[in-house]
Amino acid sequence: MKEHKRSLWGSKIGFILATAGSAIGLGNIQRFPYLTAKSGGAGFLFVYLICVFLLGFPLILNEFALGRHTSRNPVCGIKKIAPKGAWKGIGFLGIMTAFLILTYYSVVGGWTIGYIFESLLLKTPKLENFIQNPLASIGNMAIFLAIVVLIVQKGIKKGIEKYCKILMPLLFILLLILMIRSVTLKGSYEGLVYYLKPDFSKISGSVILLALSQAFFSLSIGEAVLVTYGSYASKKENLFSSAFYVVIFDTLIAVLAGLVIFPALFAFDMPVDQGVGLVFKILPQIFEQMHFGFLFSALFFTLLAFAAITTGIALLEMPVTYLIDSRKWTRKKAVTVMGILAFILGIPSALSKGAVSWLSDMKIESLSLVGFYDIMDFFWGSLGMVLGGWLLAIFVGWKWKLKEPAMELKKGSSYFHYYEPLWKFMIRYGAPVIIFIILLNLFNFS
Repeated sequence: MKEHKRSLWGSKIGFILATAGSAIGLGNIQRFPYLTAKSGGAGFLFVYLICVFLLGFPLILNEFALGRHTSRNPVCGIKKIAPKGAWKGIGFLGIMTAFLILTYYSVVGGWTIGYIFESLLLKTPKLENFIQNPLASIGNMAIFLAIVVLIVQKGIKKGIEKYCKILMPLLFILLLILMIRSVTLKGSYEGLVYYLKPDFSKISGSVILLALSQAFFSLSIGEAVLVTYGSYASKKENLFSSAFYVVIFDTLIAVLAGLVIFPALFAFDMPVDQGVGLVFKILPQIFEQMHFGFLFSALFFTLLAFAAITTGIALLEMPVTYLIDSRKWTRKKAVTVMGILAFILGIPSALSKGAVSWLSDMKIESLSLVGFYDIMDFFWGSLGMVLGGWLLAIFVGWKWKLKEPAMELKKGSSYFHYYEPLWKFMIRYGAPVIIFIILLNLFNFS
């Protein structure tokens, strides 16, 4: 059988930035600070960093190895290794998870677009103006998805890689600008102490589990993105170093986001634990009190939009790659169809934050979930990703064994053999056990 041709990343830096872009998103800049505040500050940051390198790094290598070895999408890649049995279902789960996350992720991505416009019009953005207005919520979501569709339609090198090379450095520069402004505000020192000086007495079992979950979600593990992006890597690519740079960049963005938010909160004497609305509800009030606040507001929400777009690109690429590989669709057809479908399926989420009462009041009382959006986020953004990562670790560690993936990771790397024993232990034993614990406790994180 003739081997199918497959697009490859044009450069190492393109591969790293595109993969980092898939991981860096609203979870780093919105969810990470919110969980840090909820969990007592620096203690959570300390545990989170341990979790990223102990669990996240080996699991990224796990998915990279599977993707490059098979040079296929997750479904076809797993089927190539295990033709018989239901193992390919793990790939379908990953693709479905990524796509369904995109449907509601685009809603929040749309909010960032709306906040940019409001800031440039010298207005103080208010979340209620977007979530309670059906036309505004759906319209902004449509703009966000249109940007994502246009980039993905251009393909790997001319689309995803090209734009991530531009967007990711810009995101980093914008964060640095905002961080410098935040830490130089009068009264910001207390925020730095809260964020960077751990109080180990506040570290509890629930804090550890929250940190594990955040590390997992932040790095895009379990939704097939890393498998697919790994499938575009050349055999000469050093997957070990690339994964390390992705982890460093992703973690750096999250840490910098905290350095933007917490010093500013303390400087303006704002309450720290504001829940999930921390970014969208509190920061506009802070910017309003700054000199040239409208400019900093526009910069920050442009940054947030960049982060959301790079993740949206990765989420859309999952079903697109499957349709191109397995159904022989053209990229244009696959992107157009899946983009339209994502928009249609995203409408209930867009209307479930106050615009339509029955969607907003929908409940699963046993899980303390209220609203269609939150229900989708729990089952796909939490349960789906964790389950997918767990099953992939089991597949590689026990079905595929560890010899072939280890050989794949040694290609182009002269250092992996030092890490190999720890990686094998984590994939076969450590990660499955830790993720199983997360799954058992996930229903407490709604």
